[in-house]
Amino acid sequence: MLYYLFEYLETHFNLTGASVFQFISFRAGMAIIVSLLITMVFGKSIIRFLHKKQVGETVRDLGLEGQNEKQGTPTMGGLIIIAATLLPTLLFSKVDNIYVVLMLVTTVWLGLIGFLDDYIKVFKKEKKGLAGKFKILGQVGLGIIVGATVYFHPDIKTMVEIPEEVISTVEQSKITSLIDNEGNTHYMLDRKKPNTTIPFVKGNEFNYSSVLALFKKGFRKYTWVLYILVVIFIITAVSNGANLTDGLDGLASGTSSIMVLTLGILIYLSGNILFANYLKIMYIPNIGELTVFVASFLGACVGFLWYNAYPAQVFMGDTGSLAIGGIIAALAIIVRKELLIPILCGVFLVENLSVVLQVGYFKYTKRKYGVGKRIFKMAPLHHHYQLKGMNESKIVTRFWIASVMLAILTIITLKVR
Repeated sequence: MLYYLFEYLETHFNLTGASVFQFISFRAGMAIIVSLLITMVFGKSIIRFLHKKQVGETVRDLGLEGQNEKQGTPTMGGLIIIAATLLPTLLFSKVDNIYVVLMLVTTVWLGLIGFLDDYIKVFKKEKKGLAGKFKILGQVGLGIIVGATVYFHPDIKTMVEIPEEVISTVEQSKITSLIDNEGNTHYMLDRKKPNTTIPFVKGNEFNYSSVLALFKKGFRKYTWVLYILVVIFIITAVSNGANLTDGLDGLASGTSSIMVLTLGILIYLSGNILFANYLKIMYIPNIGELTVFVASFLGACVGFLWYNAYPAQVFMGDTGSLAIGGIIAALAIIVRKELLIPILCGVFLVENLSVVLQVGYFKYTKRKYGVGKRIFKMAPLHHHYQLKGMNESKIVTRFWIASVMLAILTIITLKVR
């Protein structure tokens, strides 16, 4: 909103300094500052309110060290993250940008699903919370919205630079001429196709329609179905991974901060024609505006960590963890880096796999031998290390270090092919 206000003031009143709001870097910087202020200034008040309303965590006795001390700690703190993400985004971004709209919908959608789950647990005293089928239904619904929007919306496309000498051979309606900050003209070919990036591969673009072409050429027209199914799977897997990771103080908020910072770098580079051409990555018009949203979300996660670090004064609950996972998944899909998720979100992936392997192996051995056996002492994986006697803070710190290493590896894929 402030962007439009200062644009009006500059245009009609020639207000000195108003033009600074034209710069994404300035608005992103302001967004992260405001987001941090919201979480750190108002976070304490929200925690006191949750205490007053007795919105406390009910902890199952799993025999873990320090578990009883967490009983009664305020939960649903994800409301802090959501508020500190939405408000600066609305203030400093162009809210008519399709990418910003899509991320606002993602944040509110999964935030509401998580809120319903926490509400049922806390106020209805039903430990299982919202039925799993309704959670999945909500995630599928969001996957359809995100997938269909990215696939069909006319403003969502990628561009590739073409040499000036071949312009005459290309349909003119598909060519856009862009002038960069240095005054150079770039002739860009508009592409509206479901392409993504394959890490570590030269000429690393992959088109989803090529998969269906393996079966029958006419199947290409159903590419949108395949694409939406992939998006549904990614959003469901990553949001559940974030939910499972949220089991130790500061674990989910810390690792998520690292992941979203990395995605913010990828988004900024993809939205800048100079960087995109230099790195030979997809140029995605107008996606740079999403940097403001990412800055808001990063500030919210880091600010929340102030109260969520060990010993936690508040837990994010499903209100926060489902929203965080969904946001990270949607950002990766939008910037066409969804195949990098196993690397960037490696911590979420390992936590997910530890549960799948544990449950699968237990059922298999019980069916075969009559007695169920376990691979880990407990799943998700962070609880395995707790039962091995490792201090909670040490586990969280080592997971953070692993996330940093994976983030660096993700950035390296820009050049190593």
